[in-house]
Amino acid sequence: MSKRINRTCIGSFLYPGKRLLFILLINFCINQISIAQTSLTDVPMIGAEIFIEPGQKPEEIDTWFRLMKEAGMTLTRIRLFESYMHKEDGSWDYSLFDAAYKAGEKYGIRIYGNLFPATSFTDVGGFKFPRDEAHLKSIAEYIKNLVTHFKQFKSSYGWVPINEPGSGGLPKDNFTNKKYQEWKTKQSVPIYNSNGYQHFDFADERFLIDYNIWFLKWLTDEIQKYDPGSPIHVNNHAIFQNGAEYNFPEWRKFLTSLGGSAHASWHFGYFNRSQYAMALSANSEMLRSGAGNIPWLMTELQGGNNTYSGYNAMCPTKEEIAQWLWTTIGAESKGNIFWSLNPRASGTEAGEWALLNFQNEPSDRMKEAANVAKTINRNPNLFAHAKEVESGINILYVREALWVEKKLQTGGTPYEGRNVGGVMKSALGYFEAISEMGLQTNFKEIGEFDFSQTNYTGKVIILAHQIAIPSKYWKPLEDFVSKGGKLIADGLTGFYDENALSIMKTGFPLEKLFGGNIKEFKVIDNLFTLRLINPKLDLPAHLWRGTIAATTARPISTNEAETVAVRNNFGKGEVIWMPSLVGLGARINKNYKNLGIFLKTIVQPNVDASPFSFVNTQEGMLMKTLQSNSSYITIILNKSGINKSVVLKVKEKNHNPKVLFANKKGNIKNNIVAIASEETIVIQW
Repeated sequence: MSKRINRTCIGSFLYPGKRLLFILLINFCINQISIAQTSLTDVPMIGAEIFIEPGQKPEEIDTWFRLMKEAGMTLTRIRLFESYMHKEDGSWDYSLFDAAYKAGEKYGIRIYGNLFPATSFTDVGGFKFPRDEAHLKSIAEYIKNLVTHFKQFKSSYGWVPINEPGSGGLPKDNFTNKKYQEWKTKQSVPIYNSNGYQHFDFADERFLIDYNIWFLKWLTDEIQKYDPGSPIHVNNHAIFQNGAEYNFPEWRKFLTSLGGSAHASWHFGYFNRSQYAMALSANSEMLRSGAGNIPWLMTELQGGNNTYSGYNAMCPTKEEIAQWLWTTIGAESKGNIFWSLNPRASGTEAGEWALLNFQNEPSDRMKEAANVAKTINRNPNLFAHAKEVESGINILYVREALWVEKKLQTGGTPYEGRNVGGVMKSALGYFEAISEMGLQTNFKEIGEFDFSQTNYTGKVIILAHQIAIPSKYWKPLEDFVSKGGKLIADGLTGFYDENALSIMKTGFPLEKLFGGNIKEFKVIDNLFTLRLINPKLDLPAHLWRGTIAATTARPISTNEAETVAVRNNFGKGEVIWMPSLVGLGARINKNYKNLGIFLKTIVQPNVDASPFSFVNTQEGMLMKTLQSNSSYITIILNKSGINKSVVLKVKEKNHNPKVLFANKKGNIKNNIVAIASEETIVIQW
């Protein structure tokens, strides 16, 4: 958390004074801190990026800030283009952006200044790494001029050192290569070497993680040379594709808050449109986990139509705007910033993405965002202290599994399970299935899970087709189960180690934990059936069926006298192992009903402990539950395509539900929610 204190306050402490004056000064300084940082108890802020470019007039910029104020919006982000300030003669003209910061002061709008050093006119995303030493030096000079100037404004809320870090691969330039060679000299010999077998080298991937950390930290340090203790925020992007590149626990060490970009048109290619709210829910849980002990907020949400940009042309409906905002709030987000308030006039994305129309009038999307903002602003204390109620269920993705999946691609038959994306989509299948039960699910990189506890009773880990499990997690997974945890593993989970060695062939290190080893995997079909013995249930599965040589495990599914799924008691816990792609099979089949029924038999204690859930699995619906002091908040979305009457399982019977938000006149009576198609309803209990 930032410790930024107004310099006037620091000076005040240098002089002795009476106790009352001292207390007043303390209170003043605390107030100064609270308005200059994002904290875990901030009221969530709704806002939109204001795009500033030459040709705009000060009165037009003023209008945009006024419209934000009228909509109950309190936060914006501005790209501080060096090319619009730094003149050819070396001088700086800040007047264009000064108009924005002054308007922010006038209307009480906080501004995140997004660094945007000189780049090409057509560059949408901005720089990711320095090209050479000269470029690095020019970035440092840009930061010096920028920060020393704009920190003077009371509207300056903090800094975004880079837009959307995450490149998908290493840059090919001499500067990067030099850093790579320096990095290599500092790497120690790994303790584990795949038992002496020849193996792949994932040094490029490991370096890219550290390269991102180094550059973000370097940018942060440069900013804080001139604005010490200032809030620092950064937004990753395309997290389902780029997740393996991000080491969020390391980022926390120098960030004030974590953010993300979640544009349906750019980033949700693994989903169809009816799943976009679910996609945002998973994205939000990944960010919440990554943020850990610092706040998070969604830095970019799609605000309007994308005409030629983006991979998928669409314009969000007003209903989707409400769904997206409430979904992130339901995952403890401290705010959302739309891209963007006003459409830029020139360059790539000209005339696109905006909440305002070309006459500077609020669209139906902006009016709906304003309704959400006003609901939060009417209940500031309630939402400021709201924390997501965790179910104890944890879906873990493994970055090394994503690396191995990408490394082994050769093209060929386009089965989803063997293509890039199969690992993440398998995890998402379980996330969607459990969400339709009305339960919260953590979505974490395995390194973000806390393996240090002494008791895991009531905790569940799901490893869905996580094809590579690094050696450093073999013992922690054993400890998790032996201390009372439940582990569900499906697909080719554990097929490889971190170096893509097939450890099921060379001495399976998880054999005792799983209660057996794999005989072989066979390609069956795009979809086939995994028949469970108890409960008697058919689960759709995808592509491969693994047969198991069981040792201590007991069969729960067989095929032609071969064991194809097992349960194994291990210490105080249990492992459920299905070496077929069950999560992805349900996803491809577009039906989570039977998977949900089976999962409920495993996680029933988690259902019983949850304050709210759906009595029956609800296709196309999700619910997020928050607790704020003695109150609960349930956020329910209906993406099923039909109006529904949904019965909630309510653990405590003495609640008095009150509807805070319903954009299609939804209501609740006792524990039955009437909710229209595409509606979002927010209930305080």
